[in-house]
Amino acid sequence: MSKITSLADLKKRREELTSGLSFPTKAMNPENVIQVKVAMATCGIASGAKTIMEFFHEQLERRNVAAIVTQTGCMGYCYAEPTIEVKLPGQDPVVFGFVDLKRADQIIEKYIKTGELVDGIIPVNYQTIDLNV
Repeated sequence: MSKITSLADLKKRREELTSGLSFPTKAMNPENVIQVKVAMATCGIASGAKTIMEFFHEQLERRNVAAIVTQTGCMGYCYAEPTIEVKLPGQDPVVFGFVDLKRADQIIEKYIKTGELVDGIIPVNYQTIDLNV
């Protein structure tokens, strides 16, 4: 590997590394796409969140559901890991806890596809403060 000694070298190296990557166009406007965030802090990973994240990646694509699946850090629900947050376009996010493969399948089939709530929702225990008042 060649040594990077200038900004031009860095830009060239970046171009080389990203030239084969294709970023989905849906990521350009995520507010209009289903978003699934999987908590992947240490407690989530230890509870099986990696398997859950892989399941969502594979199954949403297989079922032709346009969604962005990402990982996030701790959501503060360590007792309920693995946890995921699902945000449907135009709606508030919903956090699900104790997500196993069976519940993940229910979340896709019922909540993501039809908007029907399923067991495992973690209730919101905070309020957003509007600082513009």
